[in-house]
Amino acid sequence: MSAERIDVRGPRFGAALTTVVLAVVLISGSGLLLALQALVFAVGAAAGVQRSPYAWLFRVAVRPRLSAPTGFEDPAPPRFAQSVGLFFAVVGLVGYGAGPQWLGLAATGCALAAAFLNAAFGYCLGCEMYLVLRRTVG
Repeated sequence: MSAERIDVRGPRFGAALTTVVLAVVLISGSGLLLALQALVFAVGAAAGVQRSPYAWLFRVAVRPRLSAPTGFEDPAPPRFAQSVGLFFAVVGLVGYGAGPQWLGLAATGCALAAAFLNAAFGYCLGCEMYLVLRRTVG
């Protein structure tokens, strides 16, 4: 477990923004917007979820307006979830760019479903996958 703990509200805020972005991608079919979301996922996966553009926005614009955080978590599971999101975004980009289009729609829809679960209910599928892998692999 990492010594650096993060406010649990940050990843949930990022999931809400991701939900909106991916919904717009599904409605518009915008590969460019999906590429921008993939970039956000890539930063979160590579540099850590606490260094992603959505985390910066949370720190600067949202957190100062909230009460002090009461819950903290290890950043490793959300970081893994960003990697999973990146995978689905890249598969979606392949579908939108090279075809078949249904692949882009399906991959984007899967990422949207996972982001919505986190945003609406605080249930992070990628985080749960991380924990299952940690228990299985050790």
